[in-house]
Amino acid sequence: MDEINQRVAGSVRRLRQARELTLEELARLSGVSRAMLSQIETLKVNPTIAVLWRISTGLGVPFAELLGQDEPPSVNVMRRREAQYLYSHDRSFRSRPLLARVPGHPVELYEIWLAPNAAQDADAHLEGSRELLSVLRGRVCLDAGGERIELASGDAVLFAADRPHRYTNPTGRPFLGHSLILYQSR
Repeated sequence: MDEINQRVAGSVRRLRQARELTLEELARLSGVSRAMLSQIETLKVNPTIAVLWRISTGLGVPFAELLGQDEPPSVNVMRRREAQYLYSHDRSFRSRPLLARVPGHPVELYEIWLAPNAAQDADAHLEGSRELLSVLRGRVCLDAGGERIELASGDAVLFAADRPHRYTNPTGRPFLGHSLILYQSR
């Protein structure tokens, strides 16, 4: 198992136990089966990004808290060749954490990639969350809040992310963008 899955396994167990939740209780809160939660905690599966979002919402924590990253140093260079990605079940969507868990700043930044003619559903994030989606390359359609917004290279949209949303790549070329998630202060 890679480093990111090891951190996730430890974080899920630590956060669940800190809240005095059983696996069954977390399963009910997150919509993720007890068996899957157990397999995540014991490093028997590589959870998809969708499963991790459900767990973070069930625990009531920002997504990055599951990644268990330490406080970033004053300068932190992230080389592409050393990147650690989170994937959808079919690997048509991937996400690379770029900024997370900065003390005093409830914000996360991800590089996201979507294969040609693919779509990715996103569960609701924590209550009060907003997301800024910007397009670096390609095109994407965002379905959020009952609206469908088409974006091209250089475009951006800010939307309420505390409800389900969907990213769709309507073209034969990959989409690359940034997702900036802003959490409401706790």
